Amino acid sequence: MKHLEDYREIVGDKVITEIYQKARKLYGRHIIHINSTFMGGGVAEMLLSIAPLMNYIGLNADWVTFHGNQDFFTLTKKIHNALQGDRIHWTKNKVNLYLNTNRNFSIYTHLGENYDLVIIHDPQPLPLIRFYKKVQPWVWRCHVDLSHPNETVWNFLKNFILRYDLVIVSNENYKNDIPIKYKIIHPAIDPLSLKNMELDNVTIIKYTKKFKIPTDKPLITQISRFDKWKDPEGVIEVFKIVKEKVDARLVLCGSMATDDPEGYRILERVKRKAKRLIDKGDVILLTYENNVLVNALQRISSVIIQKSLKEGFGLTVTEALWKGKPVVASRVGGITLQIEDGVNGFLVDSMDYEGTAQKIIEILKNPELAEKLGKKGKETVRKNFLITRLLSDYLDVFNELLG
Repeated sequence: MKHLEDYREIVGDKVITEIYQKARKLYGRHIIHINSTFMGGGVAEMLLSIAPLMNYIGLNADWVTFHGNQDFFTLTKKIHNALQGDRIHWTKNKVNLYLNTNRNFSIYTHLGENYDLVIIHDPQPLPLIRFYKKVQPWVWRCHVDLSHPNETVWNFLKNFILRYDLVIVSNENYKNDIPIKYKIIHPAIDPLSLKNMELDNVTIIKYTKKFKIPTDKPLITQISRFDKWKDPEGVIEVFKIVKEKVDARLVLCGSMATDDPEGYRILERVKRKAKRLIDKGDVILLTYENNVLVNALQRISSVIIQKSLKEGFGLTVTEALWKGKPVVASRVGGITLQIEDGVNGFLVDSMDYEGTAQKIIEILKNPELAEKLGKKGKETVRKNFLITRLLSDYLDVFNELLG
């Protein structure tokens, strides 16, 4: 178990001291986080680090995962997509499934006076507030891109949002139509987690051999769920252009989250589209839930790509920047909060395959540029996007709501 003191060498004395000071008035306060999955995706990863740290500094922080059947998670994936602007056929049956699953969860999960604060993550458990007697502040932490939500779904969800005391979003652009008080808090990575900790060469070699990742050519890597918003099929098209100029390999690595049934369908489409390249060994698909593998893969890659069409924040970008890797990413959502074009990475239009490929080629042909971008990227994350800053921001919210 990591302790706050373990981060002192990375972030400095001032940051650690401020966290202890902010936590003083919150000692013994009981907080609960509720989200939809224990593994897979950035939300679960942040909770895996932030909840223990909250306990370490004197809060009583619980983390509970929401339960639902396959039909429920298929529906909530559609709701997630609709919040990012996708179309959805919204029916009474869908409403009933959504609400009944939340009602059933509330029957065997007690959130009474034992808790001083409830934090609900993302849309899956959003309606829970309707099924409890509210005796404490409730916060909805929305991690998705709300810049252009589907109007029908958004208007329906606002009926529940209005019951909350606060909404937290990741980007200024996501606050357009939030009907209650909101705050902007950027996500963060844990530099001491298995995915982000330093690795020695022996470990890196061990994992590349174990998962059969050849390193005889430059690796271009995208790490993300197999999700249409991450555009893995578009990444393949970009790679085809790169391959004409530079002999490289593409790795698509993504865990299959339990709350994302759509991912398996996207993966099959990618396999069909890239079959010839996969058979030749030019494209490698990895679907393992292994954080050390991801860590090693990012460290041996020459370029990290994140060709998202929508992106709430993009922690895979943060991870790559922290490892000093050059990143070429779409100019969408929270990615633009992390990358300053030409300074610590490159931003490209999400549908500009040629332009994306040219930036990758430029990096592959210019090691000095790659090193320069990587150094700037690491410092960007150190200053702005580490878990200690996220913890500090949460403490500010708790002090405001419970003070």
